[in-house]
Amino acid sequence: MNIRDAAIATVLAATAGTAAAQAVNYQLIRNATIKVEYAGTTFLVDPMLAPKGAWPGFEGTVNSQLRNPLVELPVPLADVLKADAVIVTHTHMDHWDDAAKAAIPKSMPVFAQDEADAASIRKDGFTDVRVLGADTEFRGTRLAKTGGQHGTDAMMAAGLDKRLGAVSGVVFRRAGFQTTYIAGDTTWTADVERAIATYRPDVIILNTGYARIPGLDGSIIMGKEDLVRAAQAAPQARVVGIHMEAVNHASQTRAELRDYAASKGIAARVLVPEDGAAFRF
Repeated sequence: MNIRDAAIATVLAATAGTAAAQAVNYQLIRNATIKVEYAGTTFLVDPMLAPKGAWPGFEGTVNSQLRNPLVELPVPLADVLKADAVIVTHTHMDHWDDAAKAAIPKSMPVFAQDEADAASIRKDGFTDVRVLGADTEFRGTRLAKTGGQHGTDAMMAAGLDKRLGAVSGVVFRRAGFQTTYIAGDTTWTADVERAIATYRPDVIILNTGYARIPGLDGSIIMGKEDLVRAAQAAPQARVVGIHMEAVNHASQTRAELRDYAASKGIAARVLVPEDGAAFRF
């Protein structure tokens, strides 16, 4: 963790109030790839594990001439793979790439958003593929699938829904621990509002890279304004912004997100970690 991230994490921990919940450990790997540890059980979420420049930029998106990933993994691959289960919120390349399919042990449990994704992952050779539901249990931690929309309403109406596909998020709950909501590749929707209202998460992790398609207004994921919406909708929560500076179409930087949070007076509740940064709440 760099000095800035460490300082912010310390402030967040200090302002957590009198809650007796035990800490949850997190590590941002790169892009949307993040590790979440509850009571010694580690979940690897949305693994994109290829070396820098391994595959072309996403066709039809901004900066598609750049090759992905834009940066190397910040930690050794062997360390990334130290996990008990994988969660794949959807199967786009920047969340579930060929390197992940090759490196992750085929017997490791993998949770998918639906039967279609589960079938695809089984075809990759994985033998323990499960579908997330509203209340799925794994080693004492309860997982709840949440909904989302990979783009604006206008994009969906224009027919991009088939191209962008189904997406999901996940809520982690365990007695005595903070509740974590990972929203996944979604814009701000009623599904997001419902998840926040239903689960009252203590930690909200948003994909805030503001990934864009040329000629279309808005983004296919969240951006800085959505981070503020989350902070307002969940005044009890710490909000973490990820999915930045690692793939070609993500147009919002960490510095921009931090500056915007500061301008809105919520910097003390926001963490924008660097790749490889570990933190706990």
